[in-house]
Amino acid sequence: MPQDFSQIVKEALEIKCEDFTRIVEEATRLLCSEKGEMKNFNIIGRLVKIKTKGEALIVSDLHGDLESLIDIFKQSGFLQKITEKNDAIIVFLGDYGDRGEYSVEVYYTILKLKLHHPEQVILMRGNHEGPEDLMASPHDLPLEFQIKFGEKWRKAYTRIRGLWKCLYNAVLVEKQFLMVHGGLPPNMKTIEDLAYAHEKHPKQNFLEDMLWSDPNSNVKDFCASPRGAGKLFGENVTNEVLKRLDVKFLVRGHEPCPEGFKIDHNGKILTLFSRKGPPYFNAYGAYLQLELSKSFQNAHMLLPYIRKF
Repeated sequence: MPQDFSQIVKEALEIKCEDFTRIVEEATRLLCSEKGEMKNFNIIGRLVKIKTKGEALIVSDLHGDLESLIDIFKQSGFLQKITEKNDAIIVFLGDYGDRGEYSVEVYYTILKLKLHHPEQVILMRGNHEGPEDLMASPHDLPLEFQIKFGEKWRKAYTRIRGLWKCLYNAVLVEKQFLMVHGGLPPNMKTIEDLAYAHEKHPKQNFLEDMLWSDPNSNVKDFCASPRGAGKLFGENVTNEVLKRLDVKFLVRGHEPCPEGFKIDHNGKILTLFSRKGPPYFNAYGAYLQLELSKSFQNAHMLLPYIRKF
């Protein structure tokens, strides 16, 4: 593991409220200023189009699990790659905090990586970074911030909530695959519906579906979700939305998987879950490491590129 990353982790474990707040503010300014053509991607609203070149590391839900994040970087060697190769990128699928005791440290670590490699790190929005009317429950983050920062916690927590509004709704590898945190909006028509879902919320349900929905093999089209937000959507929805976007499959997080990943809807959806341990008790975490120039027809073809730990 590179020495500079070891230093970031050390800083994360010892971080004071003022320094954490400053990093969050810097990252928020950077994220909110990103638009148009960049080195490795093109930004439309809160959607990122990735060029089909270079190597990508795709990391899903972390939920305050710093150890899993460290394991992913140790196993993948990817921090060395983003230093040596300008077209190597990391995509995080959201859900950085809540449910784990190192939420602050995970946030600090990924935000420092973003600041160090702004055109190689993409930070997406998960349902645990949602708008105020769609907050995940129980919402542990305030307590985690209080434990870490004591009576100064409110400022840091307020700033991290502000950062969420600048995170990305979706990432598209053209002609290949779409990435969202949760699921597909059945009624979306164009890519702009994903790119500007945050602006149309709550009048339209696009953002809610992208953050909260889950695929289901027993549902033909869609129905209400037991989560209380989003939908359960069937293969008909998956086929139709992927066709509209001219992509082959969906890569998502959001759903714990005993093996760290699962494939649904006849190879059209790959779910990744990148943390281990309570309260989820999955035996493995998983991430995806692949060359973006390769052509994949379905999620089954990704199996050699899924890394379990």
